[in-house]
Amino acid sequence: MWFVYMLLCDNSSFYIGITNDLVNRFQQHSNKQSFSTKEFSGIKLVYCEKYDDTHKAALREKQLKGWSKAKKQMLIDGKLGVNTCTEFAKELLNGLNL
Repeated sequence: MWFVYMLLCDNSSFYIGITNDLVNRFQQHSNKQSFSTKEFSGIKLVYCEKYDDTHKAALREKQLKGWSKAKKQMLIDGKLGVNTCTEFAKELLNGLNL
């Protein structure tokens, strides 16, 4: 299973990535082990989607990265469809205390 995920960084920017291990990847971001997010003091998982195929996940990641900040916010707010994965992911990450 692959996840396309979106993080809200402390400067109000979004980081979008893919992973097959959401817990480990989020820990890497939180522990400043990711080059792309190590400069931020706070990150929050705000959105994710599940895919069975890495190719489909990579295509979706590329699509989301091309969206405007406003359109990304609409996706997070549920104005572009319902996303059940985010709640699943938040439960998955809940016990990490990061």
